[in-house]
Amino acid sequence: MKTLEQRIGYSFRNREYLNEALTHSSFANERHSKFRSNERMEFLGDAVLSIVSAQFLYKKYPDMPEGELSKLRSSLVCTESLSSFARQINLGNDLFLGKGEINTGGADRPSILENAFEALIAAIYLDGGFEQAQRFILSFLGPALDTHHISFKDYKTTLQEVVQQNPDENVNYVLVGESGPDHNKVFEVEVHLNSNVIGRGKGKSKKSAEQEAAKEALKLMGL
Repeated sequence: MKTLEQRIGYSFRNREYLNEALTHSSFANERHSKFRSNERMEFLGDAVLSIVSAQFLYKKYPDMPEGELSKLRSSLVCTESLSSFARQINLGNDLFLGKGEINTGGADRPSILENAFEALIAAIYLDGGFEQAQRFILSFLGPALDTHHISFKDYKTTLQEVVQQNPDENVNYVLVGESGPDHNKVFEVEVHLNSNVIGRGKGKSKKSAEQEAAKEALKLMGL
């Protein structure tokens, strides 16, 4: 246990949280419920991971539309990613598994590692609070994002970088219209270079309309 704490950079005040996080249901079942499995902790850890990853991406990509944020988060915290995070800290070596799971390689099974990683998040959250859990999660998400393929293209940032090459030029986005019912609005935005309209875009949100306007402006510039 101590070596695991060293690997994750967190020392538990209440080791019971850590023990529960490491206990697979196969182990608990073999001991006739004398031990509680990590399934409830997995549920809590998944919720903590969800809010931390959502907040991280929301701040990291301020102009990314909601749909793209959802896709990126889903791919960043999928079974493959979480099991990879678990392997980075050799979490499988510390799991309490039933004999059947041990014999069939359960310590390296992606689903088991994913669940244990989420349970470990919950254990840290319960023992040390949200900030400690957040710090632990971000130590994986930050590096993972650096090597993660992001299909979303931030046209607004690209346009801003082009315009900034001339200090006298100014870009701003103007909402020129909206239509449709409240639950399904369509926004129309113009992007202005100084006083000239250089692009127009429509979208389900102001942010996505701005991205479309910037995309059109770049296309007109031949970029």
